[in-house]
Amino acid sequence: MNNNRGWIFARRINRNLFRLVLLILTSILSWGAMVLPIAIRQPIAPLQIGDVASQDIQAPYDLSYVSQVLTDQARQDARNRVAPVYLPADPAIARRQIEKLRVTLNFITNIRFDTFATPEQKFADLSAIQDIQISPETAEAILELSDSRWQTIQQESLSVLEQVMRRTIREDQVEDARRSIPTLISFSLPEDQAKIVAELVTPFVVPNSLYSAELTERAREEEARKVEPIVKTYLAGETIIRRGQIITPLAWEALTAYNLIQPRSQQENLLAAFSLIGLITVFTGLYFNRRKMPLVENLKGLLLLSITFLIFLYGAKIVIPNRTVLPYIYPIPAFALSLASLFSLEAGLIFPMILSILAAYGLPNSLDLTLYYILTSMIGVLVMGRGRRIANYFWAGVAIGLSGTAIILAYRLPDTITDLLGIATLSGAAFLNGLASASLTLLFQFLFAQLLGITTALQLMDLLRPDHPLLQHILRTMPGSYQHSLQVSNLAEQAAEAIGADALLTRAGAIYHDIGKSLNPSFFIENQIGNKIDSHDDLDPEEAAQIIIRHITDGVALAQKYRLPRRIQDFILEHHGTLITRYQYSQALKAAGGDPSRVDIAKFRYPGPPPQSKETAILMLADGVEARARAELPKDDEELRKIIRSVIEYCQKEGQLDNTNLTLRDLSLITESFVNTLRNTYHPRIKYPEIKTPQQAGTAEKETASVESSINQPTEPLKSNDDH
Repeated sequence: MNNNRGWIFARRINRNLFRLVLLILTSILSWGAMVLPIAIRQPIAPLQIGDVASQDIQAPYDLSYVSQVLTDQARQDARNRVAPVYLPADPAIARRQIEKLRVTLNFITNIRFDTFATPEQKFADLSAIQDIQISPETAEAILELSDSRWQTIQQESLSVLEQVMRRTIREDQVEDARRSIPTLISFSLPEDQAKIVAELVTPFVVPNSLYSAELTERAREEEARKVEPIVKTYLAGETIIRRGQIITPLAWEALTAYNLIQPRSQQENLLAAFSLIGLITVFTGLYFNRRKMPLVENLKGLLLLSITFLIFLYGAKIVIPNRTVLPYIYPIPAFALSLASLFSLEAGLIFPMILSILAAYGLPNSLDLTLYYILTSMIGVLVMGRGRRIANYFWAGVAIGLSGTAIILAYRLPDTITDLLGIATLSGAAFLNGLASASLTLLFQFLFAQLLGITTALQLMDLLRPDHPLLQHILRTMPGSYQHSLQVSNLAEQAAEAIGADALLTRAGAIYHDIGKSLNPSFFIENQIGNKIDSHDDLDPEEAAQIIIRHITDGVALAQKYRLPRRIQDFILEHHGTLITRYQYSQALKAAGGDPSRVDIAKFRYPGPPPQSKETAILMLADGVEARARAELPKDDEELRKIIRSVIEYCQKEGQLDNTNLTLRDLSLITESFVNTLRNTYHPRIKYPEIKTPQQAGTAEKETASVESSINQPTEPLKSNDDH
């Protein structure tokens, strides 16, 4: 006994240690999702110059500050107003250009007087001059001029260039100076010779007043220094920037002046996230310690919950930041619906709330997103209920869409930035969220149920369909046992409902608990004809007991053949626990002269195990109570309670309820539920008189007498179907 207690204590220590380690690991990984945003978010950080503001930002108080942005802009405008500064006209440039023209004219004169050169060579020499490009027509005219005319052209060219270069010519004035050359040529020259002068002078006109970058920059700086610093003023409540606008340097400066976007150090981010994760970890630990719900006791379920929680959380940190519509599509309600359908309503309300807080943490619109996720998840879970129909999931999706739209309207209608098209888009995203959540829940429910060995409500409803192949099989082969199973299922379902156990699972388990009898239905008393009851007293008690016990193993084999869920197989294995077939054992004792040492009790004991859950324990009690009540036919509530209490006390004495967590209050509620159900089953009925014609009266009297005679005949006492 002490060893058994030590083993139970060690097992509890291991389970608690596993839960603690899992909670710490999940918290650390959740903290990582909060403090490592660079690795999982978009590279563009929010609230930088050039980004789009995600919300309206107003001045929290009156403030005047020197705007460096406005001051720099005004000083730059002053600089731009300063014209470029040029140096005075340089006479040396004019002399140099006149000298170049003189050298060029002398070279042309030499070409003209070269008696040894052919005309083609002279043309080639004229085209080879570097400082001037002489056209073929001009070259031909120059070579044909007389010496006096050429002399006149030379003098006029030098005179015109000197006049042009006496002016101040800047870089942007060169073309104007060159266009003025024809007006400076003497009108005494013929037009063709004037063109020669213009063509010779034009290339030598260059700027003689150069740009001074130093003087220009000095003048600009002088003008910039004259600009006074500009003070920017905001009043409390004045909008600094509206949602949807580009963050300009001026807006960024204002936000910085108010310390609204003061950059935080990494240590502050770590501490902030650690504070939130620490609080949630403490809350979860206290919740696990206070609430002994099935999910807390299911270690595989807790592991799967943690993995799914982290997948949803990291997915949210990848998808949601820096997005406008996607946050309202992200299907966090699918996490809630999956927990509610697999475990309990409570799990579907608590853990998604934690996920919603962490998923929206750190976002500009974290408040409305957090409420959006929490409320849509809760409403979806409440509308879905136990999820016994596909329609429940559809309406849950619709409820998520409607509630999400309501939240969007509540937060976006007062926002003047969001137009009707934006509200319609976000509302459509909310309905898409509902559809995606309902669809993912059906997928997750199937996958997780397979991994955890959990039987979902949809599976149970499918098992309870009258056209299920196994139900059809037992209905055809053992109608009596089927009716017994129906009555037991009614008893067990109502009792499970009374103590808060899984009523649907209990009903399905009760329907299938005796399927093993279908392989040998005629052996069991409920399948025998009323006037041809076979008590099997001619069989060896040990052999009869083995045949009866075999319906457990046969039932498991049938359940596996028809792929019944593991939880339903538990009902088959545990509904008799490790009790004995009392009638056969008593017969064996009689045959052994009342000496227990001559009878091997193990051969009369069911293989078990004893019930491991409230649901299978309820089935054991309902099975025994229904059989006793049908055999003894109690006349009032007091006799019913006596039968029920005797069954419960017997099971307690045999240790069959030790692993079920049933409390005394649960047993009291079960007793009252059994009484109420059986009272309705065995209540007296009114016998309605039959109206007969005179011709039928005589025949009816004969038939009545015959029936009364057969009823009054003594019959052999019936045995409980626990034994048969």
